Parts: sequence; structure tokens; C-alpha cells
Amino acid sequence: MGIMIWIWLAAIAAFGVAELMTEGLISVWFAVGSLGALLAAIADLSLTVQFVVFAVVSAVALAIALPMVKDWAARHQSVPTNLDLVLGKMGKVTEVIDNEIASGAVYVDGKTWTARSAAGVIIPQGAKVRIARMEGVKLIVETEKEEAEVTT
Repeated sequence: MGIMIWIWLAAIAAFGVAELMTEGLISVWFAVGSLGALLAAIADLSLTVQFVVFAVVSAVALAIALPMVKDWAARHQSVPTNLDLVLGKMGKVTEVIDNEIASGAVYVDGKTWTARSAAGVIIPQGAKVRIARMEGVKLIVETEKEEAEVTT
């Protein structure tokens, strides 16, 4: 068995491992091209022919599969969740936030949400708050003062 057969087998493995470690279909085309070149090496074709087969098969695999991958990705785009839409945004307190009596509401991004204070402090109506996180359907909010204390 020629050395090029082992080299192409190693290339298939290396490109396969690289593909598994990345997210974006980056090296799978080269693995397919390496498979084509492996077949050329098994057929005992010249080194030049093997590299041409590698390049052509990689390019054809990319040209054929890329439109299908783009179509699939377009159909499977993630839909933003409520958390994605409000996290980090500023809101206005519409009902006093008091964790002790489980009350509070914040208006953000066109909707009114039940809210609680991240620091457990009472936040008056009309105050501006930043959405820190979401727990269930409640927004956990911070005042600008609370944010400053956390960062210092």
C-alpha cells in the first residue's frame, strides 16, 4: 500500500475531527475531497492527479451542498424568546416593586411584566430599571444605582 493512501486517510480523519470541533461546516468539504483523492491513490494514479481530484471533489461538494445547507439554515432559524427580546433593556416601573409583598411591574418593549428587584430593594413607580434576568415569567431588574454597586 502506497504512502499516499495513508496520507489521504490521515487527511480524512484530520478534516473530520476539525469539522467536529467547529460549528460552521468548514472542513467537511475537504474530507470529501480527501476521500476522492484516496480513491485516486488506491487506483495508483499520479500525485498530481490525486491533488487535482482532491481540489475538484472538494469544490464540487461545496458547490452542491452549500445551497442546501443555506436553505436548511434559513428554515431552521431560531426564534427569539421573550428573554432574548428584553434582557439588558431598560424599562419603566409601572407598579412599585417590593419583593416582601410580591408586587411590582415593569413596562419594557411594549409589554408590562411582573418584576422583582435583584437586590431586594423597593423600587418606586416611574423608576428606570435594567432587565438583569428572567425567572419564570418574572423579570428580575436592577436600578442604575444597583448596577453601579455591582460593578465597583
